[in-house]
Amino acid sequence: LEGMESSQPQSPRPTWRTPLALWFYRLAPGLRLPAKWWVPDMAAAQASPPEFGAPLKVEIVSHCWNYSHLLAYQLSSLVVAPAQKCEVTMTVCYCPEDQATVDLLAFFEAQSVPNVRWQWLPLAREELMRRAIGRHRAAIVSSADWVWFTDCDLLFHTGCLDGLAEALAGKTDPLVFPREERCTPMLKPSDEMLVAAAKAPQLVEIDAARFETQLRQKATGPLQIVRGDLARRFGYCGVIGCYQTTTDRWRKTYEDRAFRWLLGTAGTAVDVPGVYRIKHIEKGR
Repeated sequence: LEGMESSQPQSPRPTWRTPLALWFYRLAPGLRLPAKWWVPDMAAAQASPPEFGAPLKVEIVSHCWNYSHLLAYQLSSLVVAPAQKCEVTMTVCYCPEDQATVDLLAFFEAQSVPNVRWQWLPLAREELMRRAIGRHRAAIVSSADWVWFTDCDLLFHTGCLDGLAEALAGKTDPLVFPREERCTPMLKPSDEMLVAAAKAPQLVEIDAARFETQLRQKATGPLQIVRGDLARRFGYCGVIGCYQTTTDRWRKTYEDRAFRWLLGTAGTAVDVPGVYRIKHIEKGR
């Protein structure tokens, strides 16, 4: 299974200062402290518009740890409903220890889809457990006009990415998000939708009738779509060292709030069809 070439140094290990820094950056956004007091002013960076006449390039950055049955739906959605009006790079951060995910990625590597390029980013387990690490590494080397940071339980169904390309035409906002997403109820591990995707690597399809529309007010963790020039320049919380340190277990993604704080915005809502999310009771990553 081929992955991204990387000459980046290994992520630093935590020190005694790390818990203090994590505590501070968890609280700072809620205290409305100006991010530019500590880090570069991301919001002030000028936009680099796409080349005239060139198709919009979108990179989706996801991650998976023991969630291959959810990732199967995400990757299948790009095969079942491929984009026509933009070029998509699908980047998945994963750990080679997760054999089910490795097998799934190998299956999709063999799927040839117009306007879709598969890209796998292998990480050590201690790096994958801090989601910002994979997002940051993908962001700084991305060549896309826009980078969509998401989770593996989100699907890009009929019209989603083409609708996104239309919504982004001429936009220079630093951060946008879909105004609506369609979600399932909280599914148990025994639910037929989850069981079906866990049997073997395969193309799977959702039952759209099981999803209900929900409105969103800000660019939450799986719905953060950032300008590509900002992603390349600043990465994902790259200036906050504690969010780039390794950890021995999965950490809650408080860096999502910090990312919006760095950008100085909760994001701009755009109308994007076909955004679906599978909610599930069993946690992991």
